[in-house]
Amino acid sequence: DIDINLVNAQQARRVLDRIVGFKLSPILWKKIKPSLSAGRVQSVAVRLIVEREREIQTFQPEAAYRVVATFLVPDANGNAIEMKAELGTRFKEKAEAEAFLTQCKDATFTIDDVQTRPLRKSPSVPFTTSTLQQEAARKLGFSVSQTMTIAQRLYESGQITYMRTDSTNLSGLCLGASQKVIIDTMGEQYHTLRNFKTKVKGAQEAHEAIRPTYMDRQTIEGTAAERRLYELIWKRTIATQMADAQFEKTTVLIKMSDSPYTFTATGEVLIFDGFLRVYRASADEDTQNENQKELFPPLTCGQQLQYSEIQ
Repeated sequence: DIDINLVNAQQARRVLDRIVGFKLSPILWKKIKPSLSAGRVQSVAVRLIVEREREIQTFQPEAAYRVVATFLVPDANGNAIEMKAELGTRFKEKAEAEAFLTQCKDATFTIDDVQTRPLRKSPSVPFTTSTLQQEAARKLGFSVSQTMTIAQRLYESGQITYMRTDSTNLSGLCLGASQKVIIDTMGEQYHTLRNFKTKVKGAQEAHEAIRPTYMDRQTIEGTAAERRLYELIWKRTIATQMADAQFEKTTVLIKMSDSPYTFTATGEVLIFDGFLRVYRASADEDTQNENQKELFPPLTCGQQLQYSEIQ
């Protein structure tokens, strides 16, 4: 049976396209350039972008003063280790900040609380067409057309699976081959079996995710660009079958005598690299320096600290 609701929906969509497109497209042709098209989706999306851009242009920045301190903490051998901390409050006036610094000169600083909690980070899902284009742009500096041209050559030469797909699914053959490569080269503790399902409704899932045809081939013959894109796909695929990265996050609260203000020091220490041994997504790289802060020495509540600098 034909679902009449779907028929009505299609007709409503067609009418909307005509109302919006027939009125807006001629304006675009006259004002911007010929053969541009406006539709019920693009027009609304452009409006959202324009509204956000106007908000950015009318934004009035306000000055604020951060106070950052470097405390000296003795380690197990008695050597002084620097620990950076930031005041939880920001001052609006420079005079306020300077008055606070004067107050710090004769103050004593004591550890008020030490909180430690484990953190886990899981790998990104396998590449689809759009995520491959994004990562190749960020990591390799490739344009979208350049990425797709190179991927087409890799596909035609039998190096990767089909490069136009919305699916994040990996075949059983790929999962088994990835497991063997990981265990043989890095050890069993680095392997975690993962199956991925696409959550996007109406995704084009006739093909699996973009992956190397043979997982035991880490590198291939070809041009420099082909080798770089293939290596990116191989690393991303193998990382999806690897264990989580494990961190330990430590937060230290430092109180100041005769003052309600508190300094906070945070550190994230990598306990087990897991999938990060092979692949960091762009977002991981952006925060890599923050994540790799020094390991704090043993700290206890009530412990007094000396400062080397407060600015």
